[in-house]
Amino acid sequence: MKCSPTKKSGLKRFFALLGPGIVTGAADDDPSGIVTYSMAGAQLGTSLLWTALLTWPLMATIQMMCARVGLVSGFGLAASLQKKFPKPLIITAALALFIANTINISADLSGMADVMQMLTGIYSWIFVIIFGCAIIFATVRFPYKALASILKWLAAVLFAYVITAFLVHPHWPSVLKATFLPSWPRGHAQWTTLVAILGTTISPYLFFWQASQEIEEEKSKGRHTEASRRGAPPSALKERAIDVGVGTFFSNLIMYFIILTTALTLNQNGITHLESSRDAVQALRPLAGNFAALLYSAGLVGVGLLAIPTLAGSSAYAFSEIFNWHQGLNRTLLRARAFYGVLICSIFVGMALCLTKINPMDALFLTAIINGVLAPFLLGGLVMVARDSKIMQNQPSSPLAQIVVILTTLCMFAAAAALFCF
Repeated sequence: MKCSPTKKSGLKRFFALLGPGIVTGAADDDPSGIVTYSMAGAQLGTSLLWTALLTWPLMATIQMMCARVGLVSGFGLAASLQKKFPKPLIITAALALFIANTINISADLSGMADVMQMLTGIYSWIFVIIFGCAIIFATVRFPYKALASILKWLAAVLFAYVITAFLVHPHWPSVLKATFLPSWPRGHAQWTTLVAILGTTISPYLFFWQASQEIEEEKSKGRHTEASRRGAPPSALKERAIDVGVGTFFSNLIMYFIILTTALTLNQNGITHLESSRDAVQALRPLAGNFAALLYSAGLVGVGLLAIPTLAGSSAYAFSEIFNWHQGLNRTLLRARAFYGVLICSIFVGMALCLTKINPMDALFLTAIINGVLAPFLLGGLVMVARDSKIMQNQPSSPLAQIVVILTTLCMFAAAAALFCF
């Protein structure tokens, strides 16, 4: 039966609304996130499934606040923070962001390459070079609209984790009990895992990326000056809220099913320690079948191709806004040399780190913990920007949104403190 024209146009309009929010949400489930969620499921079973429910509204509110800053103020998050804090402090934050993102890129590339070596038998360092160079080429060569479209469709690979979870035939009553009846973390290991989950779900690089992508969207519509981008009609804010809501729900849905899959396969069979992404795939294969292992691998590689430009790009946007460089994926390499220089440097250093003896699983988990400690400081700054009527053109974030982000900030501070106390 054919859909009516009205329904068709409504469906098309819905998918047209999905842009920066869905890409940001999918990028949140990067290989770092996949590994962190896999380790949570392997080590602690289904006991942390409830975190997917908790973090969705928090992540959605934070990302919408970042989007609102970009849509309303006319410039990105780093430039906005400069209006509230000393420049040296913002430079320090950007440098920390660059270091964390570069380590994350290295670990992501290693994880992707290890999986490809397992599937093909070709040395992993060859895939590090192939993936790194391909990502640099695509990011520099393709205009923003084309790159945004590619990233949006790459997000679809994450559905592999939903399918994988159903392949292991969960006992849904037990799963739902673990989901809706939270169990409080006990001991240092569980607190570390909780902080890592918060750090990889509410990640600093996503704050900068979300706000900057709103600027890119505005530029693609011909609004190239700050003055022309200031302020946003209610309809634009509503549309972005839908985009961000769908993107963050999608992100947390995938998180939920990754924890569930590894809990029901690895944890229940006594496999609680993973050394690499290859270990996760090899452990899944005899327990969940070849198809499930292949889906896990495809999802990890596909989302890595989406997340690495986001990681490198967020650092490039931050430095460009601080030093007032020409910036943007809508510009050519020659017209934004410093911007692309930071982006390319981050990926190249990440590739070089892959040749060291850094354990990619440890690096991925460490960056999640670092983000969990650093994120609350940035969230505090974000709230101060979002409630400033002058910066926000008399369109500050709602009191409810401010309260949610402040509570999130306090919770992340408390979780980080508990990590060092227990």
